[in-house]
Amino acid sequence: MNWMRESLKKFHLAWAGLYFSVLTVWMTWPLPTRMLDSMVGQVGDNIYFVWMIGWLQKALFQLHVNPFDVWFLNYPEGWSLAYTEITPANLLIALPFSLLGGPMFGFNMAMLISFLLSGLGMYLWVRRMTGSSAAGLLAGTAFAFVPYRFAHFLIGHLNLSGTQWFPFFFLGFFELIEARCWNWKAALVAGVSLGLIGLTSAYYLYMCLIVVGGMLLVYLLWIERARWKDMLFWKHLLLMGVVSLPLVIAAVAPFFALSQQGGLPDRNISIVRPYSASPTDFVLPSTDHFLWGAWVGNNFNRDLWIEGTLYVGAVSGALALLAWLKRKDSQHAEVMQMMLAGGLLAVILAMGIDLHWNGESVLVRLPEFLAGRLGRAEAPIPLPGFGLFYVFPFFAKLRALMRFGIFALVFVCALAGLGGDWLLKRVPTPWKQAAAAALIMLVLFDFYPGPYTEFAQVPPRAVDTWLAEQPDDAPLVQMPFRLAEDQEQTYYTLFHEKPYVGGFFNAFPPRQYREVIPVLEGFPDEASVALLKEFGVKYVLVQASEYADMQQVQYDCEALGLELVNKLDGQWVFILPEGSNHAD
Repeated sequence: MNWMRESLKKFHLAWAGLYFSVLTVWMTWPLPTRMLDSMVGQVGDNIYFVWMIGWLQKALFQLHVNPFDVWFLNYPEGWSLAYTEITPANLLIALPFSLLGGPMFGFNMAMLISFLLSGLGMYLWVRRMTGSSAAGLLAGTAFAFVPYRFAHFLIGHLNLSGTQWFPFFFLGFFELIEARCWNWKAALVAGVSLGLIGLTSAYYLYMCLIVVGGMLLVYLLWIERARWKDMLFWKHLLLMGVVSLPLVIAAVAPFFALSQQGGLPDRNISIVRPYSASPTDFVLPSTDHFLWGAWVGNNFNRDLWIEGTLYVGAVSGALALLAWLKRKDSQHAEVMQMMLAGGLLAVILAMGIDLHWNGESVLVRLPEFLAGRLGRAEAPIPLPGFGLFYVFPFFAKLRALMRFGIFALVFVCALAGLGGDWLLKRVPTPWKQAAAAALIMLVLFDFYPGPYTEFAQVPPRAVDTWLAEQPDDAPLVQMPFRLAEDQEQTYYTLFHEKPYVGGFFNAFPPRQYREVIPVLEGFPDEASVALLKEFGVKYVLVQASEYADMQQVQYDCEALGLELVNKLDGQWVFILPEGSNHAD
């Protein structure tokens, strides 16, 4: 038994990695058996990230071109991949696996690795604070499998699933806070991790900077005022910033450029308001829970369940509360105070523009003199997010303010590890391991979604195979044009390899796309066909299921000079003769 203890201690990181790997397989089962051709859930944003992985692989290893220059989308103007959240850090994790088994395999592996690294990072952070592997495993389990992560995993948000850098960042950051002598290693860890957060999600980077800024203010104004004059403190933060700067610049430069060009407009507050978290979001179990998820969905408003799944966990929450109550027994009382401040700030900001309860805005009756002036009898209760939306730089660019909640979850899981450590130290030695295992099992029971039963496969359509066999590289368009922005249409370009008048541009469509929408929505008519000729389009795909009378569509198309050349699984393929010489 002694050699086993020595092995666990000496190779604790490897054993922890194995532990989180096994748990990831179990918690996402049966996805590990279907990695090559299937995704969990329905087709949505997931297929767009699969396309990104496939395009990155093709651009780097086949075409040897700049992957940011996506000339074949939004044809003929082209498009820059820098104008969307491309999560470079996660794409690079996916790339080696894509080379081995294709982009779907790369996507699935990147998703599963995010569970592994999220758990491992939290394990290392809490173990470093407590010296206890059991406490680290407890906290890591809570964070790796927190329902927030499962919600974004199920919908395919590869960027938002990339929570793995948060524990590494806060490990380094809080060590800098506690340091009273030079600690360049902690600054390096925090700086690199902050840069990786930026290269994973611009949302996360922006929110992280706000939360960290708020924590630092609380620390310097109320917890440790003397640090204002501590040059070592500022040198540490400066070094952290310098280390992170190249990666942060790489992450945000495209968005600054897009903003300067007017391509990153402020959002309308009416669009942002519904994405305000309710206090109930933090205490309601996930609708995905294997036992009581259906009951939660039937009895509470979970319309925005993807963004609103912010459940902290009954076990994690109780252990975090225990850690706070026993903070005087800890060597990390200052850090715990900062975690509380950061967690509360994150909750307040996640609650967004105005107070919501159970997914609905809380309205209060106005006094008569106000009702007369405002022209309404009721009004919402504004929260700090309302003011920040109008005055704080770039705050109005955000849509889902609920995502601030991830930082509350980070701190709850870390505090749960500290609370678990306090508790386990008071358990008799013979029962310690059993007690730790029991706590971990309770956390898993609290979060377990059950085996996944819904999977999506997106093979190439028959028309994509046919197009790939055509010897030219002439452009194509999908009709009706409102389908042009579907994620699947972008994904299909991996197979037919033709320039495409469309693309999935998310919230920030490029200029040409915005301008052609009203024209091409009129297809088939003279104006739309004239524009297609101007663009050099040869192939016009018409999805028959979207039209009531395809015979009339065929008649109108032929009258405008188009020729029907094929029908493949509901796609009618017309050719514009003027576009047939495009490849020349």
